[in-house]
Amino acid sequence: MEPLVVTGRLVIPPDELRMETARSGGPGGQKVNKTETRVQLRFDVKGSRALSEGQRRLIVERLGGRLVGGGELLIDCSEHRTQPENREAARERLAALLRDALAPRRKRKATRPTRASQRRRLDAKRRRGERKRERRTKHE
Repeated sequence: MEPLVVTGRLVIPPDELRMETARSGGPGGQKVNKTETRVQLRFDVKGSRALSEGQRRLIVERLGGRLVGGGELLIDCSEHRTQPENREAARERLAALLRDALAPRRKRKATRPTRASQRRRLDAKRRRGERKRERRTKHE
């Protein structure tokens, strides 16, 4: 297996990736019971030597719900009919997930409502209040 290039500065060595195969689910013919085309790719985020401490923290924070066991990222791929295609798809999916998790997030720039939008909001409130006032029964 070759190293997985995530970004220009992050390359995961092949010994940190564990690949397992299994039989794919779903309908099939005679071949379905003897070929293992489904691929499971495991990457130990917490035990990886390729990640810096900051990268590890970001990945755990952003992909925490996807981590299994002791901090492993599990990619399950059975979308193709052959094992080599599923292997490549799983590797690409892992690289894309890590790239997305490590991408810097843009800070939200605070904005103020326009004067026209404030006026529209207050007019709508006034109309609602008037409608409710008209519904009230008059006590004599």
